[in-house]
Amino acid sequence: MTSQTLKFAGVAAATIAATIWGGYEIGHSVAPAATAATPVAIRSGQPLAAAALPDFGSIVESYGPAVVNISVEGTVKTTARGRNPFGQLDPDDPFSEFFRRFAPRGKGKPSEQITHGQGSGFIVSADGIVLTNAHVVADANNVTVKLTDKREFTAKVVGIDKQTDIAVLRIDAQGLPTVPLGDPADLRVGDWVLAIGSPFGFENSVTAGIVSAKSRSLPDEGYVPFLQTDVAINPGNSGGPLLNLKGEVVGINSQIYSQSGGYQGLSFAIPINVAAHVKDQLLAQGKVTRGRLGIAIQDLNQGLADSFGLSVARGALVSHVEAGSPAAAAGLEAGDVVLKFNGEPIASSAELPPRVAVVTPGKPVKLEIWRKGKALEITVTVGEQQPDKVAAADEAPQPDDGGRLGVSVRPLTNDEQKATDTRGGLLVLDSSGPASRAGIEEGDVILAVNGKQVHRVDELRKQLADAGKHVALLIQRGDARIFVPIELG
Repeated sequence: MTSQTLKFAGVAAATIAATIWGGYEIGHSVAPAATAATPVAIRSGQPLAAAALPDFGSIVESYGPAVVNISVEGTVKTTARGRNPFGQLDPDDPFSEFFRRFAPRGKGKPSEQITHGQGSGFIVSADGIVLTNAHVVADANNVTVKLTDKREFTAKVVGIDKQTDIAVLRIDAQGLPTVPLGDPADLRVGDWVLAIGSPFGFENSVTAGIVSAKSRSLPDEGYVPFLQTDVAINPGNSGGPLLNLKGEVVGINSQIYSQSGGYQGLSFAIPINVAAHVKDQLLAQGKVTRGRLGIAIQDLNQGLADSFGLSVARGALVSHVEAGSPAAAAGLEAGDVVLKFNGEPIASSAELPPRVAVVTPGKPVKLEIWRKGKALEITVTVGEQQPDKVAAADEAPQPDDGGRLGVSVRPLTNDEQKATDTRGGLLVLDSSGPASRAGIEEGDVILAVNGKQVHRVDELRKQLADAGKHVALLIQRGDARIFVPIELG
């Protein structure tokens, strides 16, 4: 049989130098003695040579001792219907429903029920600083940290930040094994990564996979540009490290997307640079402060890009500027597109909030924006994060058929403006044609056309008459403001 030669490029075995028992501080890494990727001769039908695959074993051997199991105990107040003489009910037990329905009835008085939970974490400082997820230790009365050598410590919760889901713990010990922190920016989509944790209570379990995507934005998680992987993550992995092939932590495993409650190939990790920034603030001042511009933003699609004269759909589109905010003081307007933040390109709206959040309030930042077909640079003095607010005004009702747009509208009444916390605007009574195809619905409020506010029906008619083939409509739907690109009839 004729032999065949296969060449494997870009996959080298990483070898870690030595086990670290307390020798390395935060950010200190050991450079791997990576073997060069060389052609491997393989006969047909033979398995791939082991040298062509990552050396996960050396990484786990060197840095696994710094990964810990976290168990928590708390209490919740309940109104007891009765007491199960066989102990706390297990929802997976087939008899649990029987005991729930037929256990002796109590008097319904409030009582406290003890709850237990488990998660993972990792040591970043030899004097006992541990990182994990906020949701692992939130509302816990007792937190216990267990090392791989079976030592157990009662942990103090130094602080938690629910917005990034980061918690910092401290245990009373010295000379502990630590794991170095890496830079998520160096990761490429497709790179190998591995996770160590306690899924379903199985301590020190190791799983591996690749980086599926970077800078993922998840619902209600605006300050975290998540790393998406296909590493098997399950309940109990929360708070554990995601490591690269150098053995450096690049993320904290936090969430999964699942219909079953278990792993389905979509796992999300908090980038370690975000976690380290939170850790430093919690250790220094016991709380986290975030920068704020005072704007609402959204992504651009090609239709919106065409409406604003941009050749490429990139950047963060400003849909609302809060009155009295740092952005308003700097002259930022609804309809501006933020292209760069302090010289760094903004590819999508999800990239802007994390960058603003890490800026110390009071510091100036430079924004490159796109406004009415031109690129401008403005300087904004970053404020401190606080809830957004919007102003209000008045106008009288007046029906209209909407012309080219295909909507029937009228101005908001005084009471409607107060109820929606809106300045002016036209209420959509009916939608058809181009507006309906673009998703405009009855009850939406039209605030602006191509960046120009509309308070009266005649202003809407004029803006539509002057518009070309495409318009960008700024609408308010509920509490949200969004731009909607529309191709006019």
